[in-house]
Amino acid sequence: MRNRCNNPTNRDYHLYGGRGIKVCPQWDDFPTYVRDVEALGPPPSPEHTTIDRIDNDGIYEPGNIRWATQKEQRANQRRSKLSVV
Repeated sequence: MRNRCNNPTNRDYHLYGGRGIKVCPQWDDFPTYVRDVEALGPPPSPEHTTIDRIDNDGIYEPGNIRWATQKEQRANQRRSKLSVV
């Protein structure tokens, strides 16, 4: 997440930081990040192993993240033609 948003040499930077996607500044403090992710509650299933952004054009911040499966992550990519309903 951080690398894609902050590192112009990352191969996916153009899809994240290059189009304005950032990580909220309070997550520079790792315990705050952990607290905010824990506030989501436990993952709904063993397949929900990652977090993604609810608003794909929004930044990584509390209120714009949710638990996601790898399938949901793939479907939510900008280059994907599929969408998860």
